[in-house]
Amino acid sequence: MSSIPTATTAPGPEDSFGGRAFAPADDGTVAGVGIDVVDISRLAAMIDRTPALLERLFTPGERGLSDASRAARVAAKEAVGKALGAPGDFSWQDVTVQKTPTRRPYLRLRGATLRAAEQAGVRHLHLSLSHDGDIATAIVVAEREHR
Repeated sequence: MSSIPTATTAPGPEDSFGGRAFAPADDGTVAGVGIDVVDISRLAAMIDRTPALLERLFTPGERGLSDASRAARVAAKEAVGKALGAPGDFSWQDVTVQKTPTRRPYLRLRGATLRAAEQAGVRHLHLSLSHDGDIATAIVVAEREHR
């Protein structure tokens, strides 16, 4: 059990900040967290030099995206692997990013990556994508069913 309070109504004796603490859950709900960054120009240059990378790294629906969006997809795929503990037979084609009707990104898995998620008891994957300047970033939180 964590000694960090999950909520406070008033500052503690050594806490002048006050507010409410949002401590990490200590119940095994989070199976893993992954983060990755990709240099957008560097990825674009690699694809220009080696066009076959488009088919190796991206699913058909991802290939026509902008350089920044493709870099964010690579970051997301890497972050999924990290969140799941780097499944050994991970394939770039096993992970794709899709969007809800409100444009919120989410992940679809298949193959070895899906099997790794299922074996870890993952029920939800939370995804955040961003790009600024020449860097694309993705964060993935793998969540199990609350125990």
